[in-house]
Amino acid sequence: MMKNTTSFEEILESKYGSKGTESRDKFDTDSLAFRLGLMLKEARQEANLTQEQLAERTGTKKSYISRIERGLSDIQISTYCKLIEIGLGKNLNISIA
Repeated sequence: MMKNTTSFEEILESKYGSKGTESRDKFDTDSLAFRLGLMLKEARQEANLTQEQLAERTGTKKSYISRIERGLSDIQISTYCKLIEIGLGKNLNISIA
C-alpha cells in the first residue's frame, strides 16, 4: 500500500501556491498557453503546413505563429479559432467540464 501519496493539486499548491494567488495564476496562464501552442503545432504539422503558410492563410506573421507554438503568447480564443478553422480548415470545439 502506498503511503504519503500526494495529489497533483497538492504538488501545484506547494510549488506555485493556492488557486487565486498571483504565482498560481501565472502558472495556470503559462500552462494553458503551452498546451494551446502544442495543440496548434501538432494540428499544423498534421495539415502539412509550415508556420509561414499558416501565417499567410490567416493574415498573421510567422514569428507570431512561432511564439504561440512555443507557449510564449497569451492568445485570445477568437484568434486561436481563426488559426484552427481558417488556417487549418478544422473545427475548434471548446467544452467546459
